[in-house]
Amino acid sequence: MKQWSLAILFVCCIVVTMVSAEEIRSIGTTAVYFSPRGGASEAVIREIEASKSEIRVQAYSFTSAPIANALISALKRGVRIEIVLDKSQRREKYTAADFVTHAGIPTFIDDRHAIAHNKVIIIDQRVLVTGSFNFTKAAEEKNAENLLVIKGNRGLVDKYLNNFDEHKAHSEPYYRTAYEH
Repeated sequence: MKQWSLAILFVCCIVVTMVSAEEIRSIGTTAVYFSPRGGASEAVIREIEASKSEIRVQAYSFTSAPIANALISALKRGVRIEIVLDKSQRREKYTAADFVTHAGIPTFIDDRHAIAHNKVIIIDQRVLVTGSFNFTKAAEEKNAENLLVIKGNRGLVDKYLNNFDEHKAHSEPYYRTAYEH
């Protein structure tokens, strides 16, 4: 009887593995960048510049002026942008969070978690930018990080969109007065 139980368990594991593998199979195209100085920031900026309708950003650390400037340029072109950041951005003296908020980009703080450690940009509900790459100068110039740009995988993008919406729903709007700097 134990042999049959093990055989059934084994078959069940194979079926579950096959379903999971089917769910995450590679669709579309993927480009990869490594830092330091591997072109990750330029890839992020290039994708932001190509945006047409919306950009959603989740970030732990966001201090890159070139990426912030690209977002503001997209906003001026009429692209709808929302940003969800980790609570650590409140403690920093001056961050890109201040810059983009003052430019009119809705920015939210996710303080529900010990660390909101996401590094995600979703563009036009079709392009996913993710990886360990923080949107910082240090990530591009000093750190060993990676960045993936995934296009054409609607199922994967939808999972990230749902995750973004979940985190935004429990986040609070970001604002600081001049006295808080």
